Amino acid sequence: MEDQPLLYERVELAVRRVFFIEDTTYGDERKGFVIKYHGRIILPDTAEAYDRLAEAVAPLGLTPLFRYENNRQTVIFVTSRQAPRPSNPRTNLIFFILTLISVWFTGGMLNLQEMPANAIEFVWAIISGGWPFAISMLAILTAHEFGHYLVGRRHGAAVSLPYFLPLPFPLSPFGTLGAFINMKELPKNRRVLMDIGIAGPLSGLVVAIPVLLIGLSLSTLSPLPAAPLGSGLGQTQLEGNSILYLLLKFVVFGQFLPAPADYGGLPPLLYWLRYIFTGQPLPYGGLDVLLHPVAWAGWGGILITSLNLIPAGQLDGGHLLYVLFGRERARRIYPLVLLALGLLGFVWSGWWLWAVLIFLFGRVYAEPLDQITELDPRRKRLGWLTLVVFLLVFTPVPLVLMP
Repeated sequence: MEDQPLLYERVELAVRRVFFIEDTTYGDERKGFVIKYHGRIILPDTAEAYDRLAEAVAPLGLTPLFRYENNRQTVIFVTSRQAPRPSNPRTNLIFFILTLISVWFTGGMLNLQEMPANAIEFVWAIISGGWPFAISMLAILTAHEFGHYLVGRRHGAAVSLPYFLPLPFPLSPFGTLGAFINMKELPKNRRVLMDIGIAGPLSGLVVAIPVLLIGLSLSTLSPLPAAPLGSGLGQTQLEGNSILYLLLKFVVFGQFLPAPADYGGLPPLLYWLRYIFTGQPLPYGGLDVLLHPVAWAGWGGILITSLNLIPAGQLDGGHLLYVLFGRERARRIYPLVLLALGLLGFVWSGWWLWAVLIFLFGRVYAEPLDQITELDPRRKRLGWLTLVVFLLVFTPVPLVLMP
């Protein structure tokens, strides 16, 4: 870095082009910043002000941060980090191939009606029967992750290609743990963070809904046991309901499923609200859809979307919560998310694991370099719409077991 007095002079010259300076604080390595200015941005577009300033000081090895300190607009300069190293696309390709094999095998097992007589017939049954589920599941995951990736690249953000995570049947009912991209640097502002964050779940949902509708049209209705089968006789597994899933089944079959034998004297609306949030009462003697593997992939895609939209930490929903409400409000909402997951754990124990994970990793948000630039009205509307989507796809009880 060049001589300090000359550096300060050049920085101040760049700052005055976009910022009215009220006072200046000089920093050092111990304080964690080079120089700080309080004042106000003089350009009408704060995002443009940031871009101009960042471009002007980049040759000096500095990065500006737009912040509020004591309700005053502040520009803080820190030493720029080294440019992120490029990823090795071979790694992404290897993980994708492994995931393809894993979901193909899972799809084959889901489609298997009876165990083949020998190994050759088994392998052929897996190969010939697994592709509908594999294509469906990977289409949803690919749409989700490339939604993040392509929007990130459009904004000039350093994002990795998607990493797909294989986990074959029976360890995972979908043959995968999902996929993720790596954001290698902080987002520029809230607008960029929101665009990248919501692009994934919305893109995945655009694919998951038609996949689910196609799968449901290939599925059949089947009666449920009239009473518990007794110990040692197996269990019937019912996939959980979100509001969206319940409506899509109604579109295809003309009735809400699993249709109970009776509503137990409750109005239908109250019955379905209770069933969605508790999975009770078990619908013995009723009717439900026997899911085709493609429908199972579509349901899984909606479940993945809902999990990603949980409003905490580095999840897509956490990004959305941060950009809509800000850091302080997001931190106040965080304990409520933990409490909600803890309570839901009494109806599906898997939420307790999610509560632990969010307790350990859900308190850190991706804070943008520019925290002054607000969301524009269009993005605010889109953000609120995405919250509504979360309410529609959230599945309080993902799996219900009927003894």
